[in-house]
Amino acid sequence: MPLISLSPLPYEKTALNGFLSEQTLTFHHDKHLATYVETTNKLRVGTAFEHESIYNIIVNAREGALYNNAAQVFNHEFYFNCLSATTQEIPEELSECLKTNFGTVEVFLEKFVASAVGNFGSGWTWLVKNGDGLEIVNTQNAGNPLLYGKIPLLTVDVWEHAYYLDYQNRRADYVKAFCNHVNWAHVLACLHEAK
Repeated sequence: MPLISLSPLPYEKTALNGFLSEQTLTFHHDKHLATYVETTNKLRVGTAFEHESIYNIIVNAREGALYNNAAQVFNHEFYFNCLSATTQEIPEELSECLKTNFGTVEVFLEKFVASAVGNFGSGWTWLVKNGDGLEIVNTQNAGNPLLYGKIPLLTVDVWEHAYYLDYQNRRADYVKAFCNHVNWAHVLACLHEAK
């Protein structure tokens, strides 16, 4: 398998102005994510994972430096794909699924925000498919729900580097703003892939 490469952002770095600045996206994508990609490529050389995909590294390495870096590549790329430059309506199919699992879309959003704001320290808050249902889970540091057989549908990065230049210590403001910039088409596509 060729080297893991740094995927480009799916939008211009100025596309999220008002939510995330060009400066934040430059540091987050071009520095943080790029370092995880570079480190993953270095660490997998000479190991059983040298020719494996990011997915296989995550579910089989499970811990240690290689896992941490590979999971952060996956997590960050997934997060950037969860963002939209424009406000999107939640597709009806996804809306019905959220209602089935959480009662209403509004209740889902409230629970998702509360979970992300309360996620202590650095980590990720996810909407995942678990069996036949959906649930919200928090992971710490480089944690990834794939380790537990759960399929990611949506994630918000609550490491401070994701928002501190724009929001300082106001994580709640960042997470609420995130909910207005979700690429719901991506979430629905992930749900379809999970079926």
